[in-house]
Amino acid sequence: MFKIARFAAVTAIFTALAVPAVAQDASTVIARVGGTEITLGNAIALRAQLPEQFAQVPDATLFPAIVQQLIEQELLAQAQADNLSPRDQLMLQNETRNFLANAALVEAATAAVTDESVQAAYDAFAAEYAQGEPVTEYNAAHILVRTEEERDQVVAALAEGREFADVAREFSIDGSSQQGGDLGWFPAGVMIPEFQAAVEGLEPGQVSEPVQTRFGWHVITLLGTRTAEVPALEDVRDDLVTQIQREATTARVEQLREGAEVENLAEGMDPALLSQSSLLDE
Repeated sequence: MFKIARFAAVTAIFTALAVPAVAQDASTVIARVGGTEITLGNAIALRAQLPEQFAQVPDATLFPAIVQQLIEQELLAQAQADNLSPRDQLMLQNETRNFLANAALVEAATAAVTDESVQAAYDAFAAEYAQGEPVTEYNAAHILVRTEEERDQVVAALAEGREFADVAREFSIDGSSQQGGDLGWFPAGVMIPEFQAAVEGLEPGQVSEPVQTRFGWHVITLLGTRTAEVPALEDVRDDLVTQIQREATTARVEQLREGAEVENLAEGMDPALLSQSSLLDE
């Protein structure tokens, strides 16, 4: 009983002396260098900037290292702040300008992409697609060989009545051989000109004469044709998002330009000045 009571008393003392838990946020100070405070937010931001190979490193390992890095960076920054060369001052200005500009563009691009804006862009794309000329797609299979001897063997095998797919699996050196030479569906302009011309000259089910290209000898069969349909939204979403972001960032720059006094004073200056890096040291 005595031991239990003594243990309880000691526990009560430590509990009373313990630092009370404090809610922590990005503004929580984790270090001070002179009069400059380094916050938890600084550490979190630095961790997010680390290369991908650090993603799996435990926080318990990284945290003290990051704090020390921030302290050392602040020590060096304070020591150098009043000793920057003209070149360094200009580079710092450019880096700051670039960071802020990129942040503004990311903000505009991110805000512009919504379910509604993507759907509206797709509707416009689909309407324009439907108004254009119908696009024919081709489904063809081929057998590709390198030598004239192999070409003649393929022609002979097909003349014997063997299935095109079986001959492709036996002779073709193309990656499509395991699919019987089937290349899937493709529009005009995807294949090299000699191949495309041969495909367009065939009727479905017909086999071409050997066609020579820089890859070797092809024997081609047309499996079918169709009129291309409007691609599904999910198939073009990435392109639409890129378009929306590009338009949004361009519009943001134009908006800022219209609301500011901008003077371009470089007209008439000698472009060769751009290479005069020695001017940075004056």
